[in-house]
Order: sequence, then C-alpha cells, then structure tokens
Amino acid sequence: MSFSRFMITCSATWFYSGKSPKAPGTAGSLAALPFGWLIWAYGGNSALIIASIIIFGIGVWAAHQYSHLLGIHDAGEIVIDEVVGQWMCLMVIPLGAGWIDIVWLLAAFIAFRFFDILKPWPIRWVDRRVGGGFGIMFDDVLAGAFAMIVLAVLVHLIGG
Repeated sequence: MSFSRFMITCSATWFYSGKSPKAPGTAGSLAALPFGWLIWAYGGNSALIIASIIIFGIGVWAAHQYSHLLGIHDAGEIVIDEVVGQWMCLMVIPLGAGWIDIVWLLAAFIAFRFFDILKPWPIRWVDRRVGGGFGIMFDDVLAGAFAMIVLAVLVHLIGG
C-alpha cells in the first residue's frame, strides 16, 4: 500500500475504527470521544472548534479520495464525518467535573448517534442530495448540530 493510500485510509476510517465489522459509525464515534476529550482538556472549546474545522477540511478531502478508491459513495467505513459531529457535541456539555464527565460523554455519544442514525429532515435530504466529500461530512455536521441543541437543553434543565 502506498503512503498516500495509507494516509487516505487512515484518515477516512479514523485510524481504522471504521473497519469495524459491526456498526462502523458507532465505532468511529466511540473512537472520536477520547481524542475530543483530550483536545478539550488541553485547550478548551476553542481548541475543539479549531480541531473540528481542521478535521472537517481533512475529512472532505479524505472521504472524497477514499470513496474514489473504493468506487462507493459514502462507504460505511468512512467515519471521519462521525468524528466532527461527535466533537461538536462536546462543545455544549459541562466537562471537567471528574467522573461525571463519563455521564456527559455518554449523553453526547447517544445524542449524536440518535440523529446520525435517524437522519431527520434536513439531514436525510443532505445525505441523499449533496455529493462528494462535502456531502459525506456535512450530514454528520447537521446531526451534530441537532444533538448539540438537545444536549444544550438537557444541560440547562439538569444544570452542569
């Protein structure tokens, strides 16, 4: 395997987590959480926003290239899109409170996976109508935005 093919595969599948034989999107979301938490722990929401923007850009490129390599648009093993959507959810939950972080990380994981799997309008529309690497990435950004709203309401109601 050439180095460029390795880099495309490693990026698109988020360090091969998308190669999971069962539920690759879920595996990719789980694999995103420790990275997102570490980015937040060392740089806060600003670092998480910057990292999400960078990974979105890399993801547009990697998803497009990997789709081209496989000849399949939005193959299930492309999970770099889950990374961005999952990290977005971390921006609205109260992290840094010790063990309770696990509860909030679980809530963020469930909220994102719910919207990513269910794909309510307009997520489903984007998923079906917007092509290329941008389309692969953007439907998960929308799922992340929906999950952020739910999580923000939950944080407000419960307190953080």
